[in-house]
Parts: sequence; C-alpha cells; structure tokens
Amino acid sequence: MDVSVTVVSVSRPETTAAVTRGAARFLTALGYAPLAEVTLPNGRRADLMALGPKGEIFIVEVKSGVEDFRTDQKWHEYLPYCDAFAFAVAPEFPRDILPEDPGLIVADGFGGAILREAPVTPLAGARRKALTLAFGRLAALRAGGVEAFAL
Repeated sequence: MDVSVTVVSVSRPETTAAVTRGAARFLTALGYAPLAEVTLPNGRRADLMALGPKGEIFIVEVKSGVEDFRTDQKWHEYLPYCDAFAFAVAPEFPRDILPEDPGLIVADGFGGAILREAPVTPLAGARRKALTLAFGRLAALRAGGVEAFAL
C-alpha cells in the first residue's frame, strides 16, 4: 500500500489569525467579551482584551512562532492594564521557551484550553473604571461600523 503525506505550510499571519480566533472563542465560552487589536493607553496594542462577567479585564498576547516571541518582549507593558495576562499559542508552539509567570492558552482556529492559569493582580478601582468605560465605548463604536482601535 502506497501512502503519501502532504505537508501543509501555514503562514505566520494565518497562524496568528487562527490562534486569535480560537482564543477569543475560548474566552467567550468562559463568559468573557473579547475584542481584538486594542490599543492601550500606553500605545501598546493587545491582541485580545476581554471583559469578564464580574468586570475583570484579561489581556491575551498571541504568539505565532518562536521568532515572534523572541523579537517581541514587550508583554510586561500590558500588565498595568489588566487583572490577568496570558500568552496564546498554537498547539505545536514550543511552550518551554515561554516565561512561567503569565497564563498560557493553547488555541487553534476552533477553540482553546488553559494550560496554565493566569495569575490575578486586581487593578485599582479608578483604572478599572476608566478601562471598562473605554472598552465599552470601543466595542460600541466597532458594533456601529466605526473602525476604532484605541481605548
């Protein structure tokens, strides 16, 4: 019996899109309302920012591959704007290169799973209120067809 194997190469943008979509679906299943590509007050752009059922803010940084992780080490700059932070990676991503402090989500285009819970560091009340209001306004603008990205 002759069996041939076809190797499918997936581009970095395709991997990013699939992991982002799967992580967003997973967060939605957990009761969060995620938005993609949210520019934070410090100018950094979060791949996913999600508002939880109790008002908690979760930021997820998607890493499409080793090069993406090694060339982009600004994840610490997201921490002042969330209660919890996690990386989201594809199933084949070498997870041993990621830092152990943040949470870890493994996702594909259909969903995801938490491999490591994100530590929770509650935001100060005033910052939470400001971020929540900005998040709601951004979501409403996008729902109305306005292409908006910044909080």
